[in-house]
Amino acid sequence: MHNNENGIKRPENSENRLYSPQVKICGLTHVDEAATCAALGADAIGFIFYPQSPRVVTAGQAKAISKALPSFVSRVGVFVDETFDTIMPVVRTAGLTAVQLHGRESPRLVEKISAQGLKVIKVLFSHREPFFTQAAHFPAAAYLVECGVGPLPGGNARAWDFSLLRDFGKDFPIVLAGGLSIHNVMEAIIQSRPDAVDISSGVEYFPGKKDIAKVRKFIKATQKVRMKKQNRRIFYVNN
Repeated sequence: MHNNENGIKRPENSENRLYSPQVKICGLTHVDEAATCAALGADAIGFIFYPQSPRVVTAGQAKAISKALPSFVSRVGVFVDETFDTIMPVVRTAGLTAVQLHGRESPRLVEKISAQGLKVIKVLFSHREPFFTQAAHFPAAAYLVECGVGPLPGGNARAWDFSLLRDFGKDFPIVLAGGLSIHNVMEAIIQSRPDAVDISSGVEYFPGKKDIAKVRKFIKATQKVRMKKQNRRIFYVNN
């Protein structure tokens, strides 16, 4: 293995191999559900630290969930327009391995958190700033892209034109999000060719409560898509 300039782990001579995108299940609020998602094959579990979200958790809750996860599963904290001094204590308490900045954070904050040895995933949007075409301004390890339409900072379950990312993903490691479901994830992957996919409300029966049957189907559907592309593994944990 070796890392590229964005800090993404990539197997040697991976250009001609077939691969499936990694899977991040976001908005977990319960230990048993998170552990089950990991057992089903999720590469990353996401915790929401945005107070207005119906899926918000405390650092203590995230810590309890993190302890129940296998060591190789990434623990991603989602923050919206928070400061470095607010984010880092949560990182330490919750045992996070990555930080997802989901607002209008500055390139300087991305750089500052990255310098702490954390993987930083910066959100970019297709319909509002920061646009995914501005990726080069942010020195992140990867970029989560969604439409940016709706009342909350997340995807708001809004599907969009996933094919907009096809060329973007040739140059930048991307996590596809926003409006994904068990019904459209395969086509979305074929259209956008992402390195990973991220889902929250699409596998829920209530905000913060995952429908495990849907999680299983979503992961299986993702794994069915095999593409020839450089395998940039966004979610991994250094042991």
